[in-house]
Amino acid sequence: MKISDLIERLALGAFVGCFIIALIEVLIAFQSGPQNVAFSGYDVINAFFGSIVIGWAFSLSGLIYDREDLSLPLQVLFQMAIGFTVLFSVAIYFGWLPLTFGIGVIVEWVIIAVIFAAIFWLGFYIYYYLEAREINQKLE
Repeated sequence: MKISDLIERLALGAFVGCFIIALIEVLIAFQSGPQNVAFSGYDVINAFFGSIVIGWAFSLSGLIYDREDLSLPLQVLFQMAIGFTVLFSVAIYFGWLPLTFGIGVIVEWVIIAVIFAAIFWLGFYIYYYLEAREINQKLE
């Protein structure tokens, strides 16, 4: 892997991570009413750095797709295992995952995280599928 590819992956991971956390904060504000939400500077800084680390985990673990000897389901499982391990570790560290509110909130949090991951994974899959199809058409 070239250093430029690594930098590109890190940048994309940071961008997507920041985009998702900003989207989540906007959804929280819409759900609660913007007048009822106040994010402190501490919350914003934690969200910024936490989302970058999580984005890097999902992005760098995506290198598994370069391994052609593994099936796609195994590659997805590998990437999601690493990504979710980092996600939940960061979420517990920063207090985003409310462990004291009971199992229901934790299950809801996990379901929402899985839905976001699935949507973004599917989006990237479709994008790269269309790119490959276009390249193949040019080669013919």
